[in-house]
Amino acid sequence: MLFHQCWTALACLLALAELGVAAADAARPPNIVFILVDDMGWTDLGCFGSELYETPHIDRLAAKGMRFTCAYSACTVCSPSRAAVVTGRYPARLHLTDWIHGHRRPKAKLRVPAWTEYLPAEEVTLAAALKKAGYVSAAIGKWHLGDGPEHYATQHGFDLNIAGFGAGQPPSYFSPYKIPTLADGPPGEYLTDRETDEACRFMEEHRDRPFLLYMPRYCVHTPLQAKPPLIERYRQKITPGMRQTNATYAAMIHSLDESVGRLLAKLDELNLADHTVVCFTSDNGGLIGGEKRRVTSNAPLRAGKGSAYEGGVRVPLMIHWPGVTTPGSACGEPVIGIDYFPTFLEMAGLAVAPDDGHALDGVSLAPLLKDAHAALGREAIFWHYPHYHPGGATPYSAIRAGDYRLVEFYEDQHVELYNLRTDVGEAHDLAATQPERAAGLRRRLAAWRAEVGAQDPTPNPDFQP
Repeated sequence: MLFHQCWTALACLLALAELGVAAADAARPPNIVFILVDDMGWTDLGCFGSELYETPHIDRLAAKGMRFTCAYSACTVCSPSRAAVVTGRYPARLHLTDWIHGHRRPKAKLRVPAWTEYLPAEEVTLAAALKKAGYVSAAIGKWHLGDGPEHYATQHGFDLNIAGFGAGQPPSYFSPYKIPTLADGPPGEYLTDRETDEACRFMEEHRDRPFLLYMPRYCVHTPLQAKPPLIERYRQKITPGMRQTNATYAAMIHSLDESVGRLLAKLDELNLADHTVVCFTSDNGGLIGGEKRRVTSNAPLRAGKGSAYEGGVRVPLMIHWPGVTTPGSACGEPVIGIDYFPTFLEMAGLAVAPDDGHALDGVSLAPLLKDAHAALGREAIFWHYPHYHPGGATPYSAIRAGDYRLVEFYEDQHVELYNLRTDVGEAHDLAATQPERAAGLRRRLAAWRAEVGAQDPTPNPDFQP
């Protein structure tokens, strides 16, 4: 009898302990794995229409979560987009509007403003904000938000910085890497694989507390370097008529996809998959390259990285929020890089509205992740690039409101207007046939620039045609 009573008491205690663990798990905010690819175009994935690139692991991630078909980067180049992701603020408000350190055009028609070539220390990052909910954070990969250790990720709220420094591309994708914040691996080790090793180690070490794993990947930025067997695999796959024809670039995407597969497998191994949000996107549109060495194609979009058009800013995006997103769902609402900050704060159970005086420009995507047809309550999104870029951009601003996108070019003050629902390739300028709509959007664009304190270019006294 006594044995039976003791066994019953022990069983009750074990049951209570299990309930306590379950309650603790339910109360714990989700882990966040944010994968930000460099220079990946809108159609550079199988699930976004590529015929050449093989991305089965990323495609499965899309099938588990929600795919956004009108997702945008906050800029047509990388540093401003990354600053927008980690702060939730428009690059124009930050005065960080070009890749660090930009292209010099001393004889151009316009002189670019004196913009900020680092992420200011007073800016509150996602990592710093999530500390209030007990998160530990790591930035693994490309940082590119200021030269010198005083500007690295660990000075901006991240607990760990691996491989991030001031440069915008790796000296080499094969070890020795010559990256000051990453010890070289065995000769020939591939950087994409190494980043994955470090990420898996971080998740394993911090499995018992909520974590933010920010993975701003170096790939698929130049220099185009990939594993030779994969390059040969894609050389044999390319056939006449394919839009995308660069075997080395395809091989880089293949290694990226394998990396994502390893990350997802690690979450399964650690029993964290059902409690981890995974977000995958790109920092700007795909790099087209020159006629002699075409990198990728963003068709049907117009142009690519460094341009004023859709090909420069429309990017792939998928988010899997376990228990919330409907598997295989798609959303056509326009969203932009400034939205991740408030989205992840809401997921973590934190107030989206900041209490530190820093204005957030983004809105939480949580309503869309719950219902693809929900209303965000936002009328327009904006871009401001007062710079020149070899990808084709001259200083411009742009606005998308509903189906329409208007681009204002500063050199000659002309505007172009496109209906993206009927003309995603921006082939038919409607500014002359819809002057009232164009004028209205232009006024809203000017009002937004004034609101965020955007810096404008000025006439260049050294201009030479």
